[in-house]
Amino acid sequence: MTKLDDVYWKFGFAAEAAQLLETELGNELVKHGVVEENLVNQPNPSRAADLVGQVNKHTLGQLIAKLEAKNQLVANLEDAFARALDERNRLFHSFYRQHNLRRNSDEGRQQMLDDLESIHETVLDAYKAVMLLSGVDLDKLSATKLPTKHLPI
Repeated sequence: MTKLDDVYWKFGFAAEAAQLLETELGNELVKHGVVEENLVNQPNPSRAADLVGQVNKHTLGQLIAKLEAKNQLVANLEDAFARALDERNRLFHSFYRQHNLRRNSDEGRQQMLDDLESIHETVLDAYKAVMLLSGVDLDKLSATKLPTKHLPI
């Protein structure tokens, strides 16, 4: 029996993947800005804070477009990003409206769970691809012990 709590739980997993993707795309944009403005060799904390603030204002679609313009490797991921953006937007803007009253039956809730699993996989695949650009293979990391404490951002 599929419970409504299972749907909400899986929605949270998909939402987390979307936020992780946005964060990593933002990190990549900040990294490009730091290099372009030579902030490593000529530190300017005020400019660095401005750069982070600008990146944080971007939507997922804007982050993707800006990063594709700055990094040729990202351009190779255009299809994965387009699918992830579509699925992320569907998740947050129309998922429950699309499924409507399915939440009221076992069969309907299972359809919702299956859809959320598909959304989660699509967004997570894009996130894993961005992480690989930074040299981080999340599939290999899953076998190692991950940090458990909060890191200030």
